[in-house]
Amino acid sequence: MPTHAPLVPPGAAYYPVQSAGDTRSYAFLLVPGFTLLAFSSAVEPLRIANQLSQKPLYRWRVLSEGGRPVASSSGITVAADEALGPLDRETDLMVCAGNIPSAAAGSAVVATVQRHHRFGGTVGGICTGAFALAHAGVLEDRRFTLHWENQPGFLEDFPRLVPTSNRFESAGRTLTCGGGAASTDMMLSLIARDHGADFAAMVSDMCLRTVLAGAAPEQRSSLAALMRSRSPALIAVVKLMNEHLEDTLSLEELSDAAGCSRRHVERLFKATVGETPNGFYRGLRLDRGRNLLSTTDMTLLEVATACGFNSVSHFSKCFKARFGTVPTRFSHRSRSPSRMARA
Repeated sequence: MPTHAPLVPPGAAYYPVQSAGDTRSYAFLLVPGFTLLAFSSAVEPLRIANQLSQKPLYRWRVLSEGGRPVASSSGITVAADEALGPLDRETDLMVCAGNIPSAAAGSAVVATVQRHHRFGGTVGGICTGAFALAHAGVLEDRRFTLHWENQPGFLEDFPRLVPTSNRFESAGRTLTCGGGAASTDMMLSLIARDHGADFAAMVSDMCLRTVLAGAAPEQRSSLAALMRSRSPALIAVVKLMNEHLEDTLSLEELSDAAGCSRRHVERLFKATVGETPNGFYRGLRLDRGRNLLSTTDMTLLEVATACGFNSVSHFSKCFKARFGTVPTRFSHRSRSPSRMARA
């Protein structure tokens, strides 16, 4: 593949880098429905690093199958520089995907990842790009992550591969992140590795980020923050509910584990979330079902079972009550790619 000259744009801010070393190369492989926010959040720190240092620290190019433009999840199309093909081993290959995991599992994409990793290159997955890495067989015995929304569906496809809840992971020659702003976190960590924490902090400031990568490693806010609750018992019960969506626990079991009475748990839920514990628990299970229907090819029976329902009819009735539509109309297999895109 041809080599592109690094972009070193002018800028008012300046931060000297004494020993720049060789220019590091990145290739961003876009698949249909990729998340534009995650892609741009990965590229911009590289551009800012070059701009701040006024040196060609990084170069990047965009790849796609056939070299064709690729539509993002927002409908905005991005042109590719090149078609898929062999890369030199010094180039880091990053698969940029979105809320259609199957797009990252195409044979040409998976073969490109396999080939590059086999010949010593680093491969990465942005947002749901980890699906490509999993199909390529490079995630065995490695820490990795992907967007939290798509982790349940990923686990159904790859039950032996368990992603972390962290915003990004760096494990040898594999890099993964949850997408969105986590792409910036991951690239800041790589810039810090290459040119030091002080320089990475300046890049972070240019991104208007006041916290460097690593200070808030998890993708999602804590349960306490989400629920605006300081009750350890309530937080413990909700955590248990999330851990037992398929093998559901009774309210007595939940209360015992939290070290309080059933009546106390009921009062906590009413006062804090305005629901009964069972109603809240059912909502969590139905939300998981909605996720699995929209991101996997699981049958309705499989989804109902994975969400702790004893029958499809009961699951369907509860699903319609919560979401206003029957689950068959929400199925991944009955929805077009444009409707599957993440907002």
